[in-house]
Amino acid sequence: MTRAVLFDLDGTLADTAQDLGAALNRLLQEEGQLPLPYQHIRPVASHGAQGLIQLGFGIDRNHPDFESLRQRFLNHYENGFADLTVIFDGINALLQQLAQRGIKWGIVTNKPMRFTDRLVPALPWSVPPEVIVSGDTVGVAKPDPKPLLYAAEQLAVAPELCIYLGDAERDVEAAIAAGMKPVIANYGYIAASDEPHKWGAAAFIDNPQQLIDYL
Repeated sequence: MTRAVLFDLDGTLADTAQDLGAALNRLLQEEGQLPLPYQHIRPVASHGAQGLIQLGFGIDRNHPDFESLRQRFLNHYENGFADLTVIFDGINALLQQLAQRGIKWGIVTNKPMRFTDRLVPALPWSVPPEVIVSGDTVGVAKPDPKPLLYAAEQLAVAPELCIYLGDAERDVEAAIAAGMKPVIANYGYIAASDEPHKWGAAAFIDNPQQLIDYL
């Protein structure tokens, strides 16, 4: 029996890719490069600043310019993190149905608190989350299971009675390590090169309403 559903934020609850992409493109233009089309950015949006810097500049975190570019990207994002972000269609109806069933819900994201703590309250949830865990809340981020376990503890729900819905391999890894049921949001930021059927998820949903059918 499911007592709680925990959600990833970017690409699962909220469509944040346009704001993330706008921040990346502003940085690219500062560096004299052409902006990237949205269809190239969307599949990478769940990978956060690191993935987007790799996409835009072709460098990883070991490159000497990486950290300065990452910080500048975050500064751009800070100036527009809620401009175009919306809750995915069907999420609010899902949250209402969870509430009607007495099922708690919360957010576990790798997004830093500096953004999560302002973005989440700015979005029009039909039912507010009962717990919010950011990428730096407990000192480690997914795929480490600690953020998920912390969320379950705050909700006073045993991990095995929780579902975790996400759109990235690290979401499944974290859920399995935490003893939760991992479900993949196929509508999220999944790249054509990804192989989600190999990640070990318990189920896949093409829209939020299908989670109710899974319950």
